[in-house]
Amino acid sequence: MLESKIYYDILDKGFLKLIDFIGGDLKVVLAARVSFDMTPKGDERDKKLIEYLLKNGHLTPFEHSVFQFHVKCPIFIARQWMRHRWGSFNEVSSRYTEVKDEFYIPKQFRVQDTKNKQGSIDDSSLPNDKLLKEYENAIENSYRTYELLIKNGVAREMARMVLPVSQYTQFYWTVNARSLLNFLKLRMDDHAQYEIREYANAIHEIFKEKMPWTWESFSKIYVK
Repeated sequence: MLESKIYYDILDKGFLKLIDFIGGDLKVVLAARVSFDMTPKGDERDKKLIEYLLKNGHLTPFEHSVFQFHVKCPIFIARQWMRHRWGSFNEVSSRYTEVKDEFYIPKQFRVQDTKNKQGSIDDSSLPNDKLLKEYENAIENSYRTYELLIKNGVAREMARMVLPVSQYTQFYWTVNARSLLNFLKLRMDDHAQYEIREYANAIHEIFKEKMPWTWESFSKIYVK
């Protein structure tokens, strides 16, 4: 049996790693059937139960399966991520540690989507090389200033203020399957920002490996 993949390189310098997992499809079934003091009834009936629970909004049994991830991503993605409040986060602190010279450099810029106010679309007419050079220069200047402030005795908690949100951060995220499904439903959608979709797609692969019955039913009902 092949070992499931638990580590993914994401974007240019980021990653996603599964640290721990407890539960699984059978735990969902056991949690749902405990109300009637009943045991599993075989694969086919148990799979149908999971689909029934998802279809009818009986979601608390899915809270008994828990994933823990280690994530490295740009700050602007972390801030979107942490809006998903049904989970626990612990993030590296730039008050305690000096910030590394690690910033997200996109392969190309996108233009504003005129139909979706918060979205963007590819456009080959942009002077991408020129704009990327300006972008990288701005990042280099901000980090140089950060280093200068630190060198001159400015506190880390203040020196960090000069840095852009493209800076990479890291955090642990512990989340139950119910909340994780909601995250995937929203962040795998075409309307989600490309960068966070890349992380969501990797999480989807892990979820599908760890809880195949749940993902099969969820995809049938919610994923378009």
